[in-house]
Amino acid sequence: MEEATVVSQEMFTINNLWIMLAATLVFIMHLGFACVEAGFVQKKNVVNILFKNTLIPCIGLLTYAIVGFNLMYPGVDYGGGFLGFAGFGINMPEGSAGLIDYAGGNYTYYTDFIFQGMFAATCATIVSGAVAERMKLMPFLIFTTLFVSLCYPITGMWQWGGGWLKTAGFHDFAGSTLVHSVGGWGALAGAILLGARKGKFTDKGIKPIPGHSMPLATIGVFLLWFGWYGFNGGSVLSADAGGVSLVFVTTTLGAVSGALLAFFVSYFMFKSYDLSMILNGILGGLVGITAGADVITPMESIMIGGIAGAIIPLSVVMFDKLKIDDPVGATSVHLVCGIWGTLATGIFGEDKSIVAQLTGIAAIGVFSFGFAFLIFTILKYTTGIRVPDEDEERGLDISEHEMEAYRMS
Repeated sequence: MEEATVVSQEMFTINNLWIMLAATLVFIMHLGFACVEAGFVQKKNVVNILFKNTLIPCIGLLTYAIVGFNLMYPGVDYGGGFLGFAGFGINMPEGSAGLIDYAGGNYTYYTDFIFQGMFAATCATIVSGAVAERMKLMPFLIFTTLFVSLCYPITGMWQWGGGWLKTAGFHDFAGSTLVHSVGGWGALAGAILLGARKGKFTDKGIKPIPGHSMPLATIGVFLLWFGWYGFNGGSVLSADAGGVSLVFVTTTLGAVSGALLAFFVSYFMFKSYDLSMILNGILGGLVGITAGADVITPMESIMIGGIAGAIIPLSVVMFDKLKIDDPVGATSVHLVCGIWGTLATGIFGEDKSIVAQLTGIAAIGVFSFGFAFLIFTILKYTTGIRVPDEDEERGLDISEHEMEAYRMS
């Protein structure tokens, strides 16, 4: 059903311009992910990680146009709030129905698609970091296609598409669970089935495998932080001055408190000034604040982001003890902090239910992990998912791409 137009033509234009600008900011986040992951891997695998991060948004946007958008926002519900589908492809309604009357004058049909499409590919980007340095390229691209075109929009429909979680009172403003934890569950499934990189876990203990470029990783984190203003600010879904300004403040305070608590906790644990922990602390704070950025106060955002940052070093140690190898810390940042941020919305957010938040976390976790585990398992026993030992030793840049990121001479 069309929403009645409630804004002037001028305000419609302003609203629409802001959402389009926010979409470009989210697009920049793909460069941020590429830089972070490239910095955290060894130099012999940089081309491979950049190759994946270049194709992921291409695959994500194309599959979202073909099937994902209409799975996520079907308009018609065929499965009791669990599943719906509005057909293949995108086609803007004629006349004002696709313009000023589309969403109460907040944005057009095509702006809706491009903003939501920029979100879709981030799930697979999260996975790419966790399986870095030992996964075959083509099986990963097959996984990406299926994960982005089916898993992400189905669980997204449950909340953002007006499905059963929306009815149950679940609240996830910009995707701590619907984007980040979905990607985190996929990352966990892939890391488990792939196994650790050679030499990571030895009889003598855990051997650190440092990334090759901390400057590149730092640039990536700041690009992600920059893009997050579009990720969260655009999720207001209008240029409402009060809503956007609140979200900018809570997003910022979540990030800075995440960095500081990661700094204090990691120093207490390791007695060293670990830059990677600070960088992931920023990202953890951002992920944690994303679910409730619109319904919490600035002071509450400091607590939520700070706890997310404190979680980072604890989570990294936990996964190492479980012998789950994640080269970039994606499972800690996106999965664990995503769960915390979604739960925190039920604790701090006004009129929000902890039971509803736990229900959403559990349901989306079971579906996303199960979907990813099934696809990875099928690929493991058909195409294979792990490169041969000699290729891993040489590096994927040479074995899969026949080129190097840097001249080794």
